[in-house]
Amino acid sequence: MLNIQITTGGKIPIYRQIIDQMRSSIALGKIAVGEPLPSVRGLATELVINPNTIAKAYAVLVNDGVIESQQGRGYFVAKRREIFTKRERQRRLEEVIGPFVAEAVTLGFDQQQLIGEIKKHFQRLAKS
Repeated sequence: MLNIQITTGGKIPIYRQIIDQMRSSIALGKIAVGEPLPSVRGLATELVINPNTIAKAYAVLVNDGVIESQQGRGYFVAKRREIFTKRERQRRLEEVIGPFVAEAVTLGFDQQQLIGEIKKHFQRLAKS
């Protein structure tokens, strides 16, 4: 089930919030492979935001292979596949992990605590 919560006026753009929450829902198995997603207009109406914002989020997710567009039918969760090279996957990981680790350190977490939290998240994903 797709349940997106938007925070306006924050530092994370709305389209990015949508992308992150959809990725999380898919990874946790809340939305199954092949399951249809709300239409651009439908989700925009539900979230009370501009349809172009939804279209932008969907475009990024399609480009990343997370969802697929089926002409005349809508958007669906795509079967997981490797669409990026190993080098690109590593670059993308480094792009998000640097700020993540920096934030954790500034919040006072040490290496073991951070590794423990990551393991908990992996276990949650494995259960779904």
